Amino acid sequence: MGNSTSSALSKEILKDLKLTTHFTEDEISQWYENFQKQCPTGRITPEEFEQIYARFFPDSDAKSYARHVFRSFDTNDDGTLDFKEYIIALHMTSTGEPARKLEWAFSLFDVDKNGYINKTEVTEICQAIFKLIPKEEQAKLPEDENTPEKRANKLWAYFEKKDNERLAEGEFIKGVIENENAMRLIHYEPAKE
Repeated sequence: MGNSTSSALSKEILKDLKLTTHFTEDEISQWYENFQKQCPTGRITPEEFEQIYARFFPDSDAKSYARHVFRSFDTNDDGTLDFKEYIIALHMTSTGEPARKLEWAFSLFDVDKNGYINKTEVTEICQAIFKLIPKEEQAKLPEDENTPEKRANKLWAYFEKKDNERLAEGEFIKGVIENENAMRLIHYEPAKE
């Protein structure tokens, strides 16, 4: 750790992250220290990100979901997340306000990053979400959402689009805000013990 300048978070980034995320300076600095320990290079690879996710979902397979989350936060498409992208990822997935969360959800579902979502992409993300759900919970799901395909069909129906049509970000956000069920279907929350 010879280089002390890189281990301190720059004031600009700190200010920026405080504004973007409402985390405190202490929280951000603490995470930065941990980040430096875990990622001496200052970058997180998809594999490392998968391992972080695996800890959150010990009873299920978080791999493909983690890949999609990673893609949605790798805003400069360089195949790694830097600290800023990482903190924004943490914030968006945990505490972000609903509108920002939905913007993020849109980018999660927009697998090819072309600015639209189609039903194939929705199905792909539903498959990834499904793998997060432990088997015994899957068994308790309602009949009309107990497979990834059914979940995707149910979700897609809220947007009132044909199977071959596509969905812009505004339509996606509106559809989800207007349907509580859609909000529930776009992610998986582990059952609170």
